[in-house]
Amino acid sequence: MRHRNSGYKLGRNTSHRRALLRNLVTSLVLEERIETTVPKAKAMRPWAERMISLGKRGDVHARRQAAAWLLSPAAVGKLFDNLSARFGDRAGGYTRIVKTGFRAGDNAELALIEYLGSEAVQQQKKERRAERAEKRATAARKAAEEEAKAAGAPPPEEKEPEKE
Repeated sequence: MRHRNSGYKLGRNTSHRRALLRNLVTSLVLEERIETTVPKAKAMRPWAERMISLGKRGDVHARRQAAAWLLSPAAVGKLFDNLSARFGDRAGGYTRIVKTGFRAGDNAELALIEYLGSEAVQQQKKERRAERAEKRATAARKAAEEEAKAAGAPPPEEKEPEKE
């Protein structure tokens, strides 16, 4: 019987489970949205919420506590500079878990865990990715034209990219 045994063991020993949760929370702070299995998302949610609460406190002790859990100084900086300001007037419930389906290899149930308000951040990332892809395509076209000019052949025909 599991009476009064709270928390998720996740099939790991204590040190492995702690390392896993620290990695997941650090990634969530840096990326604001990650995909993992449902039990891992549910196990990391209290830690992710606790990090926001520390960020909202904002004192030196809270910063040191967050730094002791998070694995990178960049995550600590982002937590205290950006994320805590976003949730300044909110009293809790900073994360959202959305079930996304099942993994192909082992049929594990997957979920997105994200901080609320990360939609705008994800949209900015998507736009930056599209800009970089356009720059690469332009550079490739110019290189092909230069190569064709050097070889004395007519420049390659340009195709319009298909719109989705």
